[in-house]
Amino acid sequence: MQEQYAYFHIFHQMNTSVKLFSSSYFGPIQFFAHLNKAAKGIIEQHCHYTKQTYRNRCVILGANGTLPLTIPVEKGKTHKTSMKEVIISYDTPWQNLHWRSIVSAYNSSPFFEYYQDDFQPFFEKHWKYLLDYNMAILKQVLEILEMESNIELSDHWYEIPVQEITDLREIIHPKKSYLQADHQFTPQAYRQVFAEKFDFIPNLSILDLIFNKGPEAIDVLDKSLSNT
Repeated sequence: MQEQYAYFHIFHQMNTSVKLFSSSYFGPIQFFAHLNKAAKGIIEQHCHYTKQTYRNRCVILGANGTLPLTIPVEKGKTHKTSMKEVIISYDTPWQNLHWRSIVSAYNSSPFFEYYQDDFQPFFEKHWKYLLDYNMAILKQVLEILEMESNIELSDHWYEIPVQEITDLREIIHPKKSYLQADHQFTPQAYRQVFAEKFDFIPNLSILDLIFNKGPEAIDVLDKSLSNT
C-alpha cells in the first residue's frame, strides 16, 4: 500500500530532538518550522483518522481572505479508521478546484511561476491513500526548501507521551491557537500577495510562504522557532 519513507541527511548540531507529527496536506508553517529544528520527524500513521484537521486540509490566502482547501475521503469517515487506511474520494473534481484556487491566490506572487510545475502534478495524478499523497507532497516541499530532514513513518501507535519525543500531533491543529498551545512557535511576518487588503496572516499553508518568499522561505522557518 505504501512506500517506505526515510530521508537521511547531515544535520545541524542544534537539531537534537525527535518530534512526532500528524500527517498533513500542504501543512502549515508551524509544522515545517518544527521539522526544520528536529533531528528526526516521525509521521503518525496508526492514529485514528479525525475530521477537521490538517490531515486533509490546508489554508491559503485568497482575494477574499483565508480559504480552506479540503480533500474528501471515502474510507475514513469514522473514528475507527487508521490514518494509513484512509482512501481519497474522487467523486468530485476537488483537485481541479484546489489548483484553480491556488492559481487564483498566488499567480501574482513573486515565485509562483518558478514553482508551479513542481506542484501542479499533485492536482493531476490520482493517489489512492491520503497518507501516501501527503508524504509525496512532503517530500517535494522538503526538496524545494532544501531542508535537512530525517523522516519516517511511525511503526506503532504512540499512545502515551514518550520522554525523548516531542508530541506535536494535537498541538499543530487548525482548531487550536499556537499562542496557547505552542510557546516555541513565533511566526515571522513576510509580505503576502494581498498585503494591501489584509494585515499579515500567520501560519498559513507552506504554499503561502514558498510562493511569496521562494529561496528565503527556509530563513523564515528558521527564525519562527526558538531553540529552547
